[in-house]
Amino acid sequence: MIENNETIDEFLARHTSDVEELVREAAAKEIVPRWRRLADHEVDLKAGPHDLVTDADRNAELYLTDALAALLPGSVVVGEEAVHANPASYEAIRGEAPVWIVDPVDGTRQFVHGDTGFCTLVALARGGVVHASWTYAPVRDQFATAVRGRGAHLDGERLRAGSPEPGRDLRVATSHPDYTTDEQKRALLGLWTDGVAPRDCGSAGLEYLAIARGESDATAFSWEAAWDHAAGLLLVEEAGGAHLTRTGEPFDIRGGNTLPFTAARDAATARRVVELLADGA
Repeated sequence: MIENNETIDEFLARHTSDVEELVREAAAKEIVPRWRRLADHEVDLKAGPHDLVTDADRNAELYLTDALAALLPGSVVVGEEAVHANPASYEAIRGEAPVWIVDPVDGTRQFVHGDTGFCTLVALARGGVVHASWTYAPVRDQFATAVRGRGAHLDGERLRAGSPEPGRDLRVATSHPDYTTDEQKRALLGLWTDGVAPRDCGSAGLEYLAIARGESDATAFSWEAAWDHAAGLLLVEEAGGAHLTRTGEPFDIRGGNTLPFTAARDAATARRVVELLADGA
């Protein structure tokens, strides 16, 4: 808990590893045992053919909700599945209390299909500022953390995104067309040009990790759900990257962003992607 009026930074100095342990426990108890073992009754549709939810999502979120709230009394938890059940609960992101932002299984479609490309995402924010994040791909045995002002790390090694290689096409992960408006589709068409190699995205959390590692160059995403973006955006920032909306402002986890937006390995690449999105709009 936050004691004697300590700051979030002081709390994180004591508890960053505790949060990591809770994330690992949630995955070990509720997610990994169901990977490639899901029964039909454990999988449901939410809003469309690509929007799946499983018992692993629900149970891991419940586990993390209880554990994180207990670790930081006075905090609130905004989880993807809880917001699906009660959309009004999302408003806590815009409040002043510390808020845990949780995506229990980011990449549920991949999880259901037995792929390894899924992860658990947790971020701690306050007043719209993300202070720390945890990204765990349990089957790949990868754990990335970021703490504002203290860098980004993967399995204990410092992450530095670097810059794209000169002369090589920019590798840009983009939103699936099913999740874009007509206006956003026109903006994304700006990426279909010489010098850019766009492709459909997978798990948002793992796309951000790929940027922080320098394996991918940028994203172009068209949705705002904070559980998909909060953890990864801080990871990219702390690895030396940048994020911008189409108006040239950093992405705000509280919403109201002009979409699509980008996260990129460096500021120059972020500006380049935004220019292309504007050209296509």
